[in-house]
Amino acid sequence: MSAPPARNPTRARQLGFLQAINRAQHEEMTRDGSVVLMGQDLRANVFGAAAGALDAFGPARVRDLPLAEAGSVGVAAGAAMAGLRPIVDLTVASFVFGAMDQFVSQLAKARYMFGGQATLPVVVRAALYYQGGTAGHHADRPYPMFMNVPGLKIIVPSTAPDLLGLLKSAIRDDNPVLCFEDANLWGRKGRGPAIPDDVEHLVPLGSAAIRRPGTDVTIVGIGLGSYLALEAAEELAAEGVSAEVIDPRTLVPMDWPTILGSVGRTGRCVVVDPANRTCSAASEIAARVVEDCFGALRGPVARVTTDDTHVPFSPALEKQIYPTQAKVVAAVRRALA
Repeated sequence: MSAPPARNPTRARQLGFLQAINRAQHEEMTRDGSVVLMGQDLRANVFGAAAGALDAFGPARVRDLPLAEAGSVGVAAGAAMAGLRPIVDLTVASFVFGAMDQFVSQLAKARYMFGGQATLPVVVRAALYYQGGTAGHHADRPYPMFMNVPGLKIIVPSTAPDLLGLLKSAIRDDNPVLCFEDANLWGRKGRGPAIPDDVEHLVPLGSAAIRRPGTDVTIVGIGLGSYLALEAAEELAAEGVSAEVIDPRTLVPMDWPTILGSVGRTGRCVVVDPANRTCSAASEIAARVVEDCFGALRGPVARVTTDDTHVPFSPALEKQIYPTQAKVVAAVRRALA
């Protein structure tokens, strides 16, 4: 087994999403010998998220698994209860449905049902491949379903530095964490600070980020929605509207003080969520805002989400169902009116 490559003590660089994933996994596997990688075609690094892992850590800690999602998550749950800290790469978020029983009945419940005798430090990574013509079986954004399952933590990073820091924190957490990575953001660099190679970068779970301060309206954006919120805020600024943009980063646990505190100041709220509208993360945020900030509201709470429909294969049809900058701007104008 070869030694891990030395880190550059002086270099700071803007990370891409795959670089952030590889760096987080490599650093945590170096730090803790119980961390292992599991997934499809990891040893060959087919999807780019296990670069150098086999050479650095050997086949005992980089495990190729068959195309069996229920088996993959079940094996990870058992390995975690036996003392390992598995990172499972399910590749496509739509594939989580094949392992629902393992997620809900085992990962989420085992620690509670065994009275705390077992911990389940499992991280499951899955990419949100939508807006790319991947059609109904590969384009789901299923994170809201898991928000309804006690015992699971959920992160949806929207920048590479956040992905690096949140993934490292997730690997160290003694509870199961689902990491949903918006593939629409993979090609975007330059947002967020450059991270020096010799600096450990951690982002605590349950901590939202205020991407842009404002006074007239709060826009909460999840995943790609945070970019759309920033673009809408820029457009609205030309009209004299000051929009505060909040990126939750973690959906469970949610940073309610940051979100509710912002709405309490601005009196208006728009939530941008790439998931389907009904029972979405946007729905939960909107409901909580109405419950806790009703006296401060000066306009209706608005949701900008994907339509409640399956994803069509036709690119011309698909692009119409998702949130857009124009839809966000229109929602803010309604809230202001």
